[in-house]
Amino acid sequence: MNSRLYIGNLSPDVTEADLRALFSKAGAVTEVQLMLHAATQQSRGFAFVTMATPELAAAALRDFHCCSLGGRYITVTEARPPQEPKGLMSEGFGIGTPAPFRPAIPRDKTRRHSNHPRRRRGRGR
Repeated sequence: MNSRLYIGNLSPDVTEADLRALFSKAGAVTEVQLMLHAATQQSRGFAFVTMATPELAAAALRDFHCCSLGGRYITVTEARPPQEPKGLMSEGFGIGTPAPFRPAIPRDKTRRHSNHPRRRRGRGR
C-alpha cells in the first residue's frame, strides 16, 4: 500500500493542523497538503496526508474512513499516483496517427430520399 492518503468530503473550516492532529493518532505524519482554491484561498474539500510508513497509512485508512471531522464524515482512501497532463488541443487528441482523407462519394441527384415515398402535393389524392 502507498503511504499517501486522499482525504475527501472536508468541511471548509478544517485546517492542516486539524488533519495533522487527527492522523497523528494513528502514527507519524510526514506531510499534510490541504488543497486550496487559487483565487479565494478557501478549501476545495479534499487533502492529501502522507504517513511515515505504508503500515501506518493502512491503519489510518482503517481507523478514520467515515470518521466525523468538522461536522462531516470524511472519506479516506489510498491516493492514486499523479497522471501526466493531457496535451493541448493544438497537439491533437493523442489517439494515434490521423485517418487518411476520404473525399465524399457523389450521389445521384435524381433520387432525393431513397427510403421515403414521394410526397404528393395537393389535397389527399
